[in-house]
Order: sequence, then C-alpha cells, then structure tokens
Amino acid sequence: MATVNLTANTFADTVGGDGMVFVDFWAAWCGPCRSFAPTYEKASDANPDIVFGKVDTEAEQQLAAQYRIQSIPTLMVFRDGILVYAQPGALRAPQLDQLIQGARDLDMDDVRRQLAEKQSAAADA
Repeated sequence: MATVNLTANTFADTVGGDGMVFVDFWAAWCGPCRSFAPTYEKASDANPDIVFGKVDTEAEQQLAAQYRIQSIPTLMVFRDGILVYAQPGALRAPQLDQLIQGARDLDMDDVRRQLAEKQSAAADA
C-alpha cells in the first residue's frame, strides 16, 4: 500500500479508527526526511494491513503545532485510535521493522487499562 497524504481534514478520521496507523511528519526541505522517505515507502508496501500516512509540516502547520512537532522527521504510531509511539528522528529499515513488530505485539487491553489508571490518577490529583 502506498503512503497517504494526511491533512487537517483527514487526520483525525485516519488515526482515530481501528487498526494501526503510522504517521511521518516531514518537510521537503528536510534532508533526513528525504532520506527516510524510501524506507518508509518500502515499509508501507511490505505491510499493506497498516496505514502509512505522511503530514507535510509546511502545508499543515496547524496540525504540526497541534501535535507539538518540534523536530522532523517525527514518527507517530496510533493503534485503535491510541497514540502508542511518538519519536523524532529518521529510522533505518531494521529499526522501522522492529517498531512495526513492536506495535503489532502490543496488548491493547493492557494499554487501555494503563491509560484508564493514569486518567483516574490525574482526576484524583
């Protein structure tokens, strides 16, 4: 599956649903972004069950600000509508493959339980 361009109009619907969504925040002027792009594209072809989205931070400045993007490329992973990973920096193919496997292996019931506990603790504070 080819990567899909995400905009402020499509972002929430794309990352908010069931399944896994990887999001690459990038810009055309960014050298590391350009070097990461082929690796990201290959991963999207090798994992057709995952949505691989791209956000052009120049065109989508409000979206980049909303997600507090301070360094690009920044990669985010959403699973079943929950942000499970966010880290700046270009990854090599083996690192990206490891991240994909790690996201696949997550116990989402455990993730939801941990989130509920954090929210409960924050509400009590």
